[in-house]
Amino acid sequence: MSKHALKDMTAAEFRDRLTPQTVILLPFGSQEEQGPHAPMGDYMLADAVACRAAELSGAIAAPCVPFGYAEFFRGFPGGIQLRAATFTALVEDMLGAFLDHGIERLVILNGHTTNSTLIDQVQRKIRRERGVAVASIDLWRSIPDSLWSDIHGPDAARARGHGADPLTSLGLYLYPEKMRADLIRPSTAATAFGLPGASVAGVKFEGAHVNLPLDAHEVNADGMLAGDALLASAEAGARIFDHVTGFVARFVGHMRRCDPRQPFALPLGEVVE
Repeated sequence: MSKHALKDMTAAEFRDRLTPQTVILLPFGSQEEQGPHAPMGDYMLADAVACRAAELSGAIAAPCVPFGYAEFFRGFPGGIQLRAATFTALVEDMLGAFLDHGIERLVILNGHTTNSTLIDQVQRKIRRERGVAVASIDLWRSIPDSLWSDIHGPDAARARGHGADPLTSLGLYLYPEKMRADLIRPSTAATAFGLPGASVAGVKFEGAHVNLPLDAHEVNADGMLAGDALLASAEAGARIFDHVTGFVARFVGHMRRCDPRQPFALPLGEVVE
């Protein structure tokens, strides 16, 4: 049986799998609170997506990085947040471990949204210094509005948020035995400076957003920052998982026909009409 996770391969098996078209998936997640009902190790979701997408596409999934960058979660014990400099160095070192061996079709799978700006910094640095354009997918942002509406109907907007979907539904689908369904609850609205819409990003003033350095435990003691987790379900999780893994697998197939050093060249086999 073919192996799809790098951690399961011997050095000889990995060497034998390498071709110029080999695509490596590098999943990143976080260890942080996800409300009172879900495991803190949400990196398990990014890892599951990477392994399934690798199986579907023939790519190879690198070990998942379980820690991310999110200063606003430091108020919750049990979380492990990396400093920005630590995180960017880690991303660069991981990419370098493959680039040093001429493996250039690399796709970062980001399962923790707050990582994205730091990942972008490293992507740009790598391209400047090595000439390789590394792709990155924010996994949960790849879920289209049409799927949200199809799953949750008129409750689509209310179902989404930290502590709610997509992670709660994914957890109910992938590892229901780890979930505490009895503790699932909706988020509650918070204010700061007497203004509504308080979140870790700030508040609303006259309908416009104002940035404020608020911490998650200040906004909600349970870490329920938005959304109603009571709307989550294993059925929704199955559909989300199928979409995200299929999306990644299709992108892998596309990247095999692309030259990471020439992002503006047409993929192999395509012609201008």
